[in-house]
Amino acid sequence: MKLLVVGSGGREHAIAKKLLESKDVEKVFVAPGNDGMTLDGLELVNISISEHSKLIEFAKTNDIAWTFIGPDDALAAGIVDNFNQAGLKAFGPTKAAAELEWSKDFAKEIMVKYGVPTAAYGTFSDFEEAKAYIEEKGAPIVVKADGLALGKGVVVAETVEQAVEAAHEMLLDNKFGDSGARVVIEEFLDGEEFSLFAFVNGDKFYIMPTAQDHKRAYDGDKGPNTGGMGAYAPVPHLPQSVVDTAVDTIVKPVLEGMIKEGRPYLGVLYAGLILTADGPKVIEFNARFGDPETQIILPRLTSDFAQNITDILEGKEPAITWTDKGVTLGVVVASNGYPLDYEKGVELPAKTGGDIITYYAGAKFAENGQDLLSNGGRVYMLVTTADTVKDGQNIIYNQLDKQNTEGLFYRNDIGSKAIKD
Repeated sequence: MKLLVVGSGGREHAIAKKLLESKDVEKVFVAPGNDGMTLDGLELVNISISEHSKLIEFAKTNDIAWTFIGPDDALAAGIVDNFNQAGLKAFGPTKAAAELEWSKDFAKEIMVKYGVPTAAYGTFSDFEEAKAYIEEKGAPIVVKADGLALGKGVVVAETVEQAVEAAHEMLLDNKFGDSGARVVIEEFLDGEEFSLFAFVNGDKFYIMPTAQDHKRAYDGDKGPNTGGMGAYAPVPHLPQSVVDTAVDTIVKPVLEGMIKEGRPYLGVLYAGLILTADGPKVIEFNARFGDPETQIILPRLTSDFAQNITDILEGKEPAITWTDKGVTLGVVVASNGYPLDYEKGVELPAKTGGDIITYYAGAKFAENGQDLLSNGGRVYMLVTTADTVKDGQNIIYNQLDKQNTEGLFYRNDIGSKAIKD
């Protein structure tokens, strides 16, 4: 069987690489992908994620069994609806179901309606009203652009002034375009954050190992928010009872609620959670795999990934199995200046082998067709599975020490929250 993965980043590299390992899969195409993926035998298709009709035409012409949709903006643009209308199978939520991600206000309304624990909030399109709410509630407080902002439209404000400034930038300065035409302002929740992913079809869902992402650009959770600088799974210090509570109080009611709303969910649901003194609460939902979490979750899957997704698409019970070995940890290597302005065209170190996987997020062949060059904010990610977080850190950081990462940077503390002093 031949499969298509839509997207271009490290997440899509991990999905496509895992699918290609499945026994009945002869070819995996990635549209548009990036050149680094070809080193793993993946075939690139030069069609952008917004060209739905061209993607559909490609899938039909090449006898694609089904398509896995990676990015949030394609889902929000209704790519799954378009594939389904053309009689094609796609793994991902419809535009209506993906609204859980593309409108933070909608997600909040669903949570309130179905009793899902989350932060108290207000939604505003008027700056003066937003400002009054911030001044009434005080700081710390969180200001979010309502729409998609590539994981960067969230400001955790330490002061009232900072929060007002963030609301001003989103509502009046148009910092995030239409995504910031409304803002959601919510109480700051204190606790440890973790990600819970599930494969979903309707009210049937299959939970993946817990993961912890590192959003800030620099060590010690300093600097601006990014798409994510590294992650590990499972989170060893998170008891199973917390996961069970999250499933019962968050995942189940939301999926049942979406069915009642006439928006049944198919695809990967990503719950960004925080463990507070009152138990797990939702920070946000995403309607797809996270990046970089995918790159540390999928290597732990021991069952046949393509068969698992085929079964879920057909409403059959999938036989999903995970390794119980240790921890999988990965560190993202990004271009200097990311998430703001950054240079491209830095020569990249050779792809790793053995126990260290290299996933490429933003890589492009030089004109000689040999050397890989940086071509994005996040460039590549090194991932390994080891007995403990500490062992995983040692393996990855020793490898990074050996690599020439001039013009690039990475965090030196990925996974450190899991290591008790």
